[in-house]
Amino acid sequence: MPEHTSFITHLILAHIRDTLTANAQALGETFVAHHEPSWHSFEPLATSIFIALVLLLGATYVRSRLAKVDEAVVPDESLTLRTFVEVFLDYFYNLAKDVMDAKRAKKYFPLIATSACFVYIANVMALLPGFPIATTSLSITLGTALVVFILFNLWGLKENGFGYIKHLAGPVWYLAPLVFPIELISLFVRPITLALRLMLNMSVDHLLLSIFMGFLTVLVPLPVMILGCIVVLVQTLVFTLLTCIYIGLATEHEEHH
Repeated sequence: MPEHTSFITHLILAHIRDTLTANAQALGETFVAHHEPSWHSFEPLATSIFIALVLLLGATYVRSRLAKVDEAVVPDESLTLRTFVEVFLDYFYNLAKDVMDAKRAKKYFPLIATSACFVYIANVMALLPGFPIATTSLSITLGTALVVFILFNLWGLKENGFGYIKHLAGPVWYLAPLVFPIELISLFVRPITLALRLMLNMSVDHLLLSIFMGFLTVLVPLPVMILGCIVVLVQTLVFTLLTCIYIGLATEHEEHH
C-alpha cells in the first residue's frame, strides 16, 4: 500500500479490484461446459426480476388510480405511491424536455422512465442491509446500458436514415478517415462507461455502508447512510440524464447537428 494511502482508500480499491475480478471470472465461467451454477451467480438476475415485478405491480396500481376520473384530477392529500410516482416521473419528463424537444421527450419517455425507475429501485436496495444489489453487478448494469445503446441507435437510424451514419464521418469528406474511427469508438464506449460508472459508484457506496454498519453505535453509520441516499439519487440522475442526451443526439435531425 502506498505511503499516503489511507485504510479506507485501500479497502475501496481492494473491493473494486475484487468486484472486477469476480465479474470477469463470472463471464469467463459462462463459457465453461461443466460449470455448476450457484445461487450467488443468479442473485443479480433474480434481483432484477424482482425489481421488474415491483415496477409492474406499482405501475398497475398507479394506472388503476388514474383510470378513475375523480382520483386522476384531484391529487392525494398525503404522500402516497401515486404522488411519489407523479413527482418522480414529472421531474425526469421535464429533464427529457430540457435535453430534447417536448415531442421527442414524450415519444421516448417510456424508455427514459423505465430506466430511471429500475436504476432508482436497484440503488435504493443498497440502503437495506442484507439485500442483494443488482447495480453492483457488471452484467446487470451492462445489460441495462446495452438496451439504451441499441434503442437509441435504432431510433437514430429510423429518424435520420443514412444521415445518422454519415454524421459520424464529420462535417467534411476529407476528414472522414480521421473522424469516423474516433466517433465510432466514442459511440461504442458509451454503454461501457454507463455500466462501469453505475457499478463502481454503487459498489463503493455499498462497501462503505457495510464497513460502518459493522460498528456497534447506531449513530456512526448515519452520515454514511445519508451520503448513500445522495449517491442513490445522483447515480439515478446521471444514468437518466446520459440516456436522454444519447437519445437526443441520435434523433436530432441532420440539419440541426
